Amino acid sequence: MTARILSLIATVALAVPSMHAQVGTTNPFVGNWKLIAADKLLPDGTRVPDYGAEPHGMAIFTADGHFMIDVFRDVRTKFVSKDREKGTFEEYKEAQVSSSCIFGTYSVDTAAGKVTIHIDRGTYPNNDDTTQVRDYELKGDTLSWRVIPRPDGSIPITVVRRIAQ
Repeated sequence: MTARILSLIATVALAVPSMHAQVGTTNPFVGNWKLIAADKLLPDGTRVPDYGAEPHGMAIFTADGHFMIDVFRDVRTKFVSKDREKGTFEEYKEAQVSSSCIFGTYSVDTAAGKVTIHIDRGTYPNNDDTTQVRDYELKGDTLSWRVIPRPDGSIPITVVRRIAQ
């Protein structure tokens, strides 16, 4: 009887979708991605670089629904003291605004072209423990998504290219 119950539990567990499963037939996000652009769309419709002309970063999306995204400005100011605990106010401010990093879990709705991200933690603490739904577009090995609008009305746009699956 115990083996039978365990078999039934295993069968039910395999039939129930994961809490992080994507909606649709395939998950196009799975893999490692290199950042190729980090722009922002201004309220007047103009698209401009947000992290410099050649930003640096990566995105990793796992098949079991976890992600990590790191974005860094192309040119960053180094701390004069060479000690991360002895920076000036301006050095700390520059370090904060020259990067954007988050990690957590995600799910993809391929039919609607939307990705839902559950941010566990990030460099901007106001995003910790939040959920955001973002529109995405996939063309070949290039994936882009729009971040929620900022208070100034600009909309960040992240563009990555697949480097491994």
